[in-house]
Amino acid sequence: MASEPLSGVESDAVNSIRNDLQEVLLVESQIQQRLDELAAEIQSDYTDKELTLVPLLTGSVLFVADLLRRLPGPLRLDFLGISSYRGQTRSSGDIHITKALQLDVQDHDVLVVDDILDTGLSLARVRDLLAALRPRSLKFCVFLEKQVARDTEFHPDYVGFHIPDKFVVGYGLDYQERYRNLPCVGVLKPEIMATTFPDTRRVG
Repeated sequence: MASEPLSGVESDAVNSIRNDLQEVLLVESQIQQRLDELAAEIQSDYTDKELTLVPLLTGSVLFVADLLRRLPGPLRLDFLGISSYRGQTRSSGDIHITKALQLDVQDHDVLVVDDILDTGLSLARVRDLLAALRPRSLKFCVFLEKQVARDTEFHPDYVGFHIPDKFVVGYGLDYQERYRNLPCVGVLKPEIMATTFPDTRRVG
């Protein structure tokens, strides 16, 4: 996937922290166009069905907010809080539940929404956890899928973009709880990655 120079970023919201970015992989217009396509795919698959969306906190918040507004059919919404990165830049799969589901998902069509598929270990654990609740169907939608070799068999049903194996921020994705508010997706400069902030959490 070709990257774009910082001058290609389409929102003034980037200006205050543009110096932290080495490159921009996805600009806002690309993201919004892909969301239109993704929502159409999902809506087609769930015609005449009530969908239960289960976004994973916190990275998927911007993604799911834009996605669900494009889904005209009946749906329910509940959040599952998961943390797995704990100060690292790659998930170990050792997940910690920070918020349990409130809705009963048994015999419902469930679509889990997450920001990024990295190692696949955490999402495989989430899959097993939710499958035990006996939903009618269980699918996964990720905003980004890294092109990496994985030790686990996990394949999402819907993917926004495939990206190279780089640690990315923006559009909900963070580095130590910063940069979530960027409207684009970019790669931080190495010297920023070396900076130590208090904490970081991300699922993958």
